[in-house]
Amino acid sequence: MQTVLGSNGQIGQELAKEIYKCYTKNIRLVGRKPKKIHDTDELVAADLMNYEDTYEAVKGSEIVYFTVGLPANSEMWENRFPVIMRNVIKACQETKAKLVFFDNTYMYEKNDSIQIESSPFVPKGRKSKVRADIAEMLLSAMKEKSIDAVIGRAPEFYGPGMTQSITNSLVFNRVKEEKRALVPVDDYVLRTLIWTPDASRALALLGNTPDAYGETWHLPTDDSITYKEIINTAEKVLDRKIKYTIVPMWLFKIGSLFNQQVKELTELLPRYKYDNVFKSSKFKEKFPDFKVTKYEAGIRNILEGD
Repeated sequence: MQTVLGSNGQIGQELAKEIYKCYTKNIRLVGRKPKKIHDTDELVAADLMNYEDTYEAVKGSEIVYFTVGLPANSEMWENRFPVIMRNVIKACQETKAKLVFFDNTYMYEKNDSIQIESSPFVPKGRKSKVRADIAEMLLSAMKEKSIDAVIGRAPEFYGPGMTQSITNSLVFNRVKEEKRALVPVDDYVLRTLIWTPDASRALALLGNTPDAYGETWHLPTDDSITYKEIINTAEKVLDRKIKYTIVPMWLFKIGSLFNQQVKELTELLPRYKYDNVFKSSKFKEKFPDFKVTKYEAGIRNILEGD
């Protein structure tokens, strides 16, 4: 049995499809209101803030994937993520299930340092602090060898379907609607984006590779790219000129006074001032046959899809 916690999200859904396709049909999907992806999926409705629910969701699993997402709300993250992580770690310890944690890069320093698995945590901002705390919680349990776990860490998303990210919402979604794209802060610094189906495929591969456990892995991405290059690629795909506006930091700060979503976003904006180079060489060397989606193919899929 392989169990996906947070199965209704984009990563969870793509993950379940990959597990079904490559590893096992014996899949449990867990969420507040989980939905079947395959006829054989087992559904478990659970509140992971409650330990008994978490234990029942995990019980009987060989591998448990933590892909739980929460809305960009600092107070909610502070109140919920640490409790959920503690419950999941304890449930996996008690049931001897392996844990695969889908992590992000919020805790890394927001500068131009190249990001590798050993990069130090220098969290600035409430959500960044929460992500650092829950990652450290799991790393501590891994160091104590009280849990068999692996961490797959991803940079910012871009992707199809329900993919939620700054780049999807400000650039690709607006381009699809034939609106002016909005580029945060700078169009010439490097960004590293991960194609969400690649992230899910890579996570499933780590979870089903016994000697990958006990470590942190940067999930595989194409080379870094600028927003200018992203716009140029979109123009090539659509064969039309795309207009865009660079939204400066000061304008986001003014917007944060009036809009809660913009306020939550401002914590992450400093990273858009610098080259963001996320390296996944460790994964690529371990799994040389893994095919990473190139930006042009991903952008084409987004802009030409439904």
